[in-house]
Amino acid sequence: MTSAGTDLGRGGRLPRSARRKQLLAAAQEVFVANGYHAAAMDDIAERAGVSKPVLYQHFPGKLELYLALLDTQAEALGETVITALVGTTDNSERIHGVLSAYFAFVDRSDHDGAFRLIFESDLVNEPAVRDRVENVTRRTMLAVADTVAADTGLGRAEAQLLATALTGAAQVAARWWLAEDRPLSKEDAIRLLESLLWRGISNFPRQ
Repeated sequence: MTSAGTDLGRGGRLPRSARRKQLLAAAQEVFVANGYHAAAMDDIAERAGVSKPVLYQHFPGKLELYLALLDTQAEALGETVITALVGTTDNSERIHGVLSAYFAFVDRSDHDGAFRLIFESDLVNEPAVRDRVENVTRRTMLAVADTVAADTGLGRAEAQLLATALTGAAQVAARWWLAEDRPLSKEDAIRLLESLLWRGISNFPRQ
């Protein structure tokens, strides 16, 4: 596999933001390939084509580097779901959008394993990691719940229960679809789930 820093030269000078992005990309490759516990900062520095002191200038330790990766991927997923919700006022299209967001996130990040950092981490017993995973799950659920509550007049508990079912189904189904080597097209998978979920959600009339 090509090093994340090969085309830049070992330790070549980069703007801080570009260097951070480069280091995160290298770290993601190592964490996905080896898991958190087996990954070493030496391996990450080598993959990025930098010295360990350069790596430590940006991230004081392996956990901080891992958490930065989690934050980046969680933000990407959350923004995709929220964009799907605010992009239309049609609830059937919103369901399609939420499902598409999860499938796209899993499918797009399959080549680099980004989704595994959130949904399949080997560090879930670490409180900081667990908090971040729970936060992205809750953030997406609450975004859906806000829309459900506003459209149906249901109470917060009811809206959050429905939102949990929707986002949970989207995540689990998307991961199953990928694990089974995409047994049907992404479009057909989304359409099938959309039909199932819409039959339930549509029973709650809009205000």
